[in-house]
Amino acid sequence: MDTFLIKAAQLILAFAILVIIHEFGHFFFARIFGVKVEKFYIFFDPWIELFKWKPKKYYGGLGKTKEIKCNDTEKTKKKKSSFWGDTEYGIGWLPLGGYCKIAGMIDESMDTEQMKKPAQDWEFRSKPAWQRLLIMIAGVLFNFLLAIIIYAGLVYATGEKYVPVQDAKMGFTYSGEARKIGFHNGDIPLTADGEKLENPVEARLKMIQSKEVTVLRDGHDTISISIPDKFIFALDDEAKSDTATVNFFAYRMPTRITQVMPGEGAAKAGIIPGDEIIAIDSVSTPSLDEFFYSLQGHNNETVDFTIVRKSDAKTDTLVLPVKLSDNSKMGIGLEINPSAFFNTKEIRYNIFQSIPRGVEMGTEKLTSYAKSMKMVFTKEGANSIGGFGSIGSIFPEKWNWIAFWNIAAFLSVALAFMNILPIPALDGGHVMFLIYEVIFRRPPSEKFMERAQIVGMTLLILLLVYANGMDIVRLFK
Repeated sequence: MDTFLIKAAQLILAFAILVIIHEFGHFFFARIFGVKVEKFYIFFDPWIELFKWKPKKYYGGLGKTKEIKCNDTEKTKKKKSSFWGDTEYGIGWLPLGGYCKIAGMIDESMDTEQMKKPAQDWEFRSKPAWQRLLIMIAGVLFNFLLAIIIYAGLVYATGEKYVPVQDAKMGFTYSGEARKIGFHNGDIPLTADGEKLENPVEARLKMIQSKEVTVLRDGHDTISISIPDKFIFALDDEAKSDTATVNFFAYRMPTRITQVMPGEGAAKAGIIPGDEIIAIDSVSTPSLDEFFYSLQGHNNETVDFTIVRKSDAKTDTLVLPVKLSDNSKMGIGLEINPSAFFNTKEIRYNIFQSIPRGVEMGTEKLTSYAKSMKMVFTKEGANSIGGFGSIGSIFPEKWNWIAFWNIAAFLSVALAFMNILPIPALDGGHVMFLIYEVIFRRPPSEKFMERAQIVGMTLLILLLVYANGMDIVRLFK
C-alpha cells in the first residue's frame, strides 16, 4: 500500500505541475493580447469544485490602462485593469487535466450562449488570427520549455556520468528476444542507422527505433543486425514476464563480491569482499550473467567456486567448496555498477552549458516520442496503450527527486506532442482551424466548430476510458 501511495503521489504532483504550466501558457498569451480569461482551473470541476478564488483588487504586474465611458456624460475615465484580477482560480475534484476558459472561443466548456452575443474587443474571437494562433500553441510551447528547463537543471545539478558503450570491454548481455534477432552476448553496439552510439540510455532507445544496428563481435568483426518493426513490443512483453533477467541489454562485467554475510555458505568457505568468481564446478563464468545462469539448480549442494583474489603483492587463484542454501544462495553481495570495472565518462555543466544540453535532450525526447507514435496504430500498439495506472507505474517505489524530475520532463514532452495533434478539442485542433482561416480568409462556421468540439471530446473520452480499461484488464492477467 505504501508503494502505491508513493507512486500515486508522484503521479498527481507531476500531473498538477504539467497542467499548471500548460494552462498558464494559454493564460499568459491571452492576457498579453488583452483577452479575458474567465477561469483557470487545475483538474476539472463538473458540478462542484474543491477550491475557488477570485481576486477582488488590483494586484499589479502587466496590467493595462483602458478608457471607459461614463454613464452620465460623454467624458471618459481611465481604469487600470489587472493582468490576474478578472479570472477565477480553482481546483477541481476530477484529476483528468485542467482548463483555461478563454472568453469568446468554443472550447471544452461548450459555452455557446456567449458566442450568440455581439463580439467584444476583449474576446478571443475579436483578435487577429496570428494572436489566436499564439494563444493556442502557448500551452504546448510552455510544456516543451518546461522539459528543457528540467533537463538543463538536472545536468547542471548532477552532470552526466556513464560508461560509454565502446568502453564496455566485455560487451553486453542481451535478452532472449534480442538474441532471437541476431545479437550475441558480448556484442558491443557501434551505430544505429549510421549514428554513433555512446550514452547507454540514449543508445537503447536509438537501437530499438532504428532499422539497422552494427555491433563489434569478438573484438574484430563488425556485424549488421536488422531490427524488426515491432521489436519494441516483443521487448515489452519479455520485460513483463516472470523469467526476464535483462531488459534488452545490460553491461557484462566480472562477478566481484562486495559483501559477505556472516554465518552463510560463502563466509564459512573463506570468501572475502573483493574476490572475483571465475568458475563454478569447473564451468567458466567470466561474467555476472553467466555466473547467475550456472548457479541455478544447485540447491543444498556443496559446489566448488574458483576465486581470483588480488592483493597489492600478488594474484591468487583459489578453489573453495561452498555449501549453498535451498534456493542456491550463498550469502554474498555483488558489484553491479559498471563504472567499477570500465572507463567512465563524467561531464559537468555550468549554467551556460546546461541550457543547450537541456535543449538537446528535450529535442531528442520529442523526436523519439514522435517516432514511437506510429506504433500506436498497430494491433500491438493498441493493446499496449495504458492510462494513469501505466503512467504511475514508471515512477520509482521510493521517492527520488532526480527520477521524479526526469519522468516529469518526459511526460511534459509527451503532453506537448499529444496536445499539438490536429484533433478537435485538443490545441492542435484549434490550430488546424486557425490555419484554415488564414488560408481561406474566413473561419469555419460556429456550428461546425461546436460539432467538431463535441466529436473531439467524445473521441478523447473514449480513448481515456479505453486506456484506463486496459490497465484494469492487465491487473487480472
